[in-house]
Amino acid sequence: MKKVTVCIGSSCHLKGSRQVVEMLQYFIAQNKLDDKVELNGTFCMGNCQKGVCLTVDDEFHSVTPDNVKDFFDKEILAKV
Repeated sequence: MKKVTVCIGSSCHLKGSRQVVEMLQYFIAQNKLDDKVELNGTFCMGNCQKGVCLTVDDEFHSVTPDNVKDFFDKEILAKV
């Protein structure tokens, strides 16, 4: 199971972490990946200068609400 953890700390919240989480939830459900992708939230990951911080199986990424669909397709959908 892929483990996706999104920062929901204050800095990432201001950069759109709520929208990112909602979009990831939608894409996971739309692609019927509920049994293959575990989505979690966490507080500060220490890379606040970038976009919304998240990890996929402990690999760090930075996304925005604008590029989360491309990120999902390349880093999650293509690898499950």
